[in-house]
Amino acid sequence: EACRAARVPLLVDAAQSAGRAPIPGGWSLLTASAHKWGGPPGVGVLVVRKNTRWRSPLPEDERESRRVPGFENVPGIVAAAAALEAYGAEMERDGPRLSALVDLIRERAPRLVDDVEVIGHPVERLPHLVTFSCLYVEGEALLTELDRLGFEVSSGSSCTADTLRPSHVLEAMGVITHGNVRVSLSRGTRAADVDRFLAVLPGAVHRLRQTSGVTG
Repeated sequence: EACRAARVPLLVDAAQSAGRAPIPGGWSLLTASAHKWGGPPGVGVLVVRKNTRWRSPLPEDERESRRVPGFENVPGIVAAAAALEAYGAEMERDGPRLSALVDLIRERAPRLVDDVEVIGHPVERLPHLVTFSCLYVEGEALLTELDRLGFEVSSGSSCTADTLRPSHVLEAMGVITHGNVRVSLSRGTRAADVDRFLAVLPGAVHRLRQTSGVTG
């Protein structure tokens, strides 16, 4: 609403939400990545709402209304659309189950481990993601320890996962930026997997805190 009032176009990054949850309206441009919903890797999606002024940063030619150089990737487009439709139908069924597992992590992690901050709104969120921060622990060290125990998780936001700099998003939210863990539940995640994750998490954090000299 603020962007519309100021006549400023709003770009929404829907990489994590497309296919998993309804996307609120009001955007001018929307981007997504097909591999996130089981589509072909390397296929990106750009949606430009009608009457939104947009000029491609790519070289222009006379084809495809000067939107892209060369011909459109028709097989990739069809595969991405078909996968999105199938994935969306599957998430309608599986989303509530994953959301309940996320609720379990949000509730139990702070009770099992001292000085843990769960980040994000408890209800207005994606069904498969949960982020929390552990004080006195480096995020990368915790990722390595959890990987050793059989769990692949991330630290920070997906945009800053390959850097050691704290996520600018978390900084803007005013939350703990170090010792950050982002857990993404896949379609195949079972309740037993979450139970085992919660069982090993306290020991992993405790060992790292001991190593850094924190004994509380």
